[in-house]
Amino acid sequence: MIVGAVAESFPNEKRVALSPAAVKLLKGKGLDVHIESGCGAASGFADDAYIAQGAKVVADRKRVFADADLVCQVRTYSAGPRHADADLRLMRAGQCVMGFCEPLTDARPIEEMARTGARAFAVELMPRTTRAQSMDALSSQALVAGHRATLLGASLLGRMFPLMMTAAGTVPAAHVLVIGAGVAGLSAVSTARRLGAVVSGYDIRPAVKQEVESLGAKFLMLDLPTHNAQDRGGYARAMDDSFYKAQRELMAHAVAHSDVVITTAAVPGKRSPVLITGEMVAKMPRGSVIVDLAAERGGNCELTQADRTIEAHGVTVAGPTNIVSEAAGSASLMYARNLAAFVLHMVKDGAVRPVQGDEILTDTLLTDGGRIVQPRVREILGLDGGEKAGSQT
Repeated sequence: MIVGAVAESFPNEKRVALSPAAVKLLKGKGLDVHIESGCGAASGFADDAYIAQGAKVVADRKRVFADADLVCQVRTYSAGPRHADADLRLMRAGQCVMGFCEPLTDARPIEEMARTGARAFAVELMPRTTRAQSMDALSSQALVAGHRATLLGASLLGRMFPLMMTAAGTVPAAHVLVIGAGVAGLSAVSTARRLGAVVSGYDIRPAVKQEVESLGAKFLMLDLPTHNAQDRGGYARAMDDSFYKAQRELMAHAVAHSDVVITTAAVPGKRSPVLITGEMVAKMPRGSVIVDLAAERGGNCELTQADRTIEAHGVTVAGPTNIVSEAAGSASLMYARNLAAFVLHMVKDGAVRPVQGDEILTDTLLTDGGRIVQPRVREILGLDGGEKAGSQT
């Protein structure tokens, strides 16, 4: 069985789906690996490093798709359709493709990918279970995002994070507020604490209070009804407008007294909730910073502009949409290890094992036999009541 990896076509995407270390793992289990030449360069992995681990380096992207039974990518066609039209033409019936697929966002590119007959596995649908932990790419990449967001906030703030007692006087510590205590938020909290800031964390899920406090941060308690704030998978639910309005009113004081605010609040498949209004930004100290990790879905700050850093009311507002790629080497090492674990779980005796009966495979299998087959995705895209009009999905 041949596993392939190709260079990413999405603009400024520096990550790669397989690292030389992941190739070694796959080769050790009897799988062949074909790599598009140069695909790891932006992550710091030279072709020679892949060859040293037994991979075959192929100059032609088309050849990788033609040879591989399973193609590993960071972003599959449906996660960047405007930039990956060529990949759609290269997929074939029965071929497996795995990577981020953006399955809850837009039906059209997923339908197009389904029509190729390829079996697409969406890594963002990986169940959050102990058994699947080593394959959880969402968590590994969120860890990098939170770390980089804190470093970005520190670089944009015109002062140091830690309390400094010097002969020239005492420099007070910066106050950092992290909104959203998922993996990215907890990573941001941890990094800010290591840099010496005074850190507070907030999440609508009260269950994460202990995790925030275990990292040495204060948990911001707001008097809000939170009994229905978390779904069965542990993700935050979308709340109604009245909830977010009350949340903003209660959070305004904490935001106004923060030097750096890092927002990570996202709801899968939906627009990011607006947690910081322009009025709240205007009350922040001049020179303070907001790093909005939810910028790709509209942003948690009302003033956020995707992939731009702006100044408003004397506050710097950064809206990176792919901050993980700025640490491509580390991010790729972790992502490749996730994919290698997934591949080795999926493949048995040189073939993909039956999907039925395996929660990891049934949850992540997005397209098969020309159709979108993932039940949750079909429901969200309005396909669960029968075939969508004018569609073969």
